[in-house]
Amino acid sequence: MFDALADRLESAWKKLRGQDKITPANIQDALREVRRALLEADVNLQVVKDFIAGVEAKAQGAEVISGVRPDQQFIKIVYDELVEVMGDTNVPLAQAEVAPTVVLMAGLQGTGKTTATAKLALHLKKIDRNCLLVATDVYRPAAIDQLVTLGKQIQVPVFEMGSDADPVEIARRGVEQGKAEGVDTVIIDTAGRLQIDRDMMGELARIKEAVQPQETLLVVDAMTGQEAANLTRTFHEEIGITGAILTKLDGDSRGGAALSVRQISGQPIKFVGVGEKVEALQPFYPERMASRILGMGDVLTLVEKAQEEIDLADAEQMQEKILSAKFDFTDFLKQLRLLKNMGSLGGIIKMIPGMNKLNADQLKQGETQLKRCEAMIKSMTAQERKDPDILASSPSRRRRIASGSGYKESDVAKLVSDFQKMRGLMQQMGQGGFPGMPGMFGGMGNPAAAGNRPQPGWRGYNDPGSKKKKKEKKKKGFGTL
Repeated sequence: MFDALADRLESAWKKLRGQDKITPANIQDALREVRRALLEADVNLQVVKDFIAGVEAKAQGAEVISGVRPDQQFIKIVYDELVEVMGDTNVPLAQAEVAPTVVLMAGLQGTGKTTATAKLALHLKKIDRNCLLVATDVYRPAAIDQLVTLGKQIQVPVFEMGSDADPVEIARRGVEQGKAEGVDTVIIDTAGRLQIDRDMMGELARIKEAVQPQETLLVVDAMTGQEAANLTRTFHEEIGITGAILTKLDGDSRGGAALSVRQISGQPIKFVGVGEKVEALQPFYPERMASRILGMGDVLTLVEKAQEEIDLADAEQMQEKILSAKFDFTDFLKQLRLLKNMGSLGGIIKMIPGMNKLNADQLKQGETQLKRCEAMIKSMTAQERKDPDILASSPSRRRRIASGSGYKESDVAKLVSDFQKMRGLMQQMGQGGFPGMPGMFGGMGNPAAAGNRPQPGWRGYNDPGSKKKKKEKKKKGFGTL
């Protein structure tokens, strides 16, 4: 959702390239681009004004560090200001001194509140906190059934008393049930409305008075832009909230909500929803979000996602297989599924620094190639997955796999050939070598990529002038790369 904002900000940095230092005169064009970028991202006008004033003050008083270009220093100043606007640090959930901790979920209808309730329960379950969900939305058809279904999916119990009971009584008895069962967190899903009204606020106030929650979290839709910030402020003034959960942050909205909520409402964003799956909830870290906005990636979140999915014993076993060239199609399929569990390929790629420039078509092509690999591997027998070499010498096996997966025999042959090369490459890398990188992963199983050649920058790529560069490096004492 931040692609357009990132592109706009990059044009701001260009205004300072080639400059010797930051001056009040030469930053005006850059500031104008930043202002335009934020307004187009639907950031609240007052937040934009304060942001630009803060950046300008810091930029004009900044001493350019030796060896750092003015545009690089300006990026650092904008990064620091972004972090400050979004709240400096992550604000974790509060915990009661005596269990259970009570979390009250609020929000308008259609923001994904019930799903966010289940997502939060799963997130807490992953950090060894046992939860009880309480269904008090007696107005929306099937709201209770939805929460019960989600509870079964994540294996978290749900307390409900049907759609005829009083929501305040359901909440009160749900907390009592949590105490009796010894759970440490009770999460109460409340009813939403199409708009803020007196009845809604009154019921929320009564539920809050009855259960005395440690956290009152407002679920807001990031696609509403700066209106999400105004909504958070209104709820805080009327009910008193402790934070917000921003949903649909993976959508095509412009990102203004993430930059406006803290400044306008005074309340922190505690979690963000980054997908429809029940696992797609992340704690909100302002510094990581600022890094994503500026196209610097988010390695820490990527590592955390990987740690959730990767089993250490499996990883060690996989490493041994790679080093001994015993990595087979079964292992490859397992890695593809692991990648799927971590989220979309586009979402993962953009967390890697420097990879934000891949366009939608490239990412879509990558997703398509992974799917065609998976389809062909699934059409193989267990023996063929375990021993890919038998496919290289058996056209009849390749034809059967092609027929079963819906592709051509040449597609299967290309997959097998690329896999064998990749396996050899992995073994050489594990032994300390790093030969020229062929077009493996990107072209695997794709006949159109059969002619892929190594890209400039890899060792072994013999581009024009590379010998000259090596000679120059030798003269400077760097040796060869």
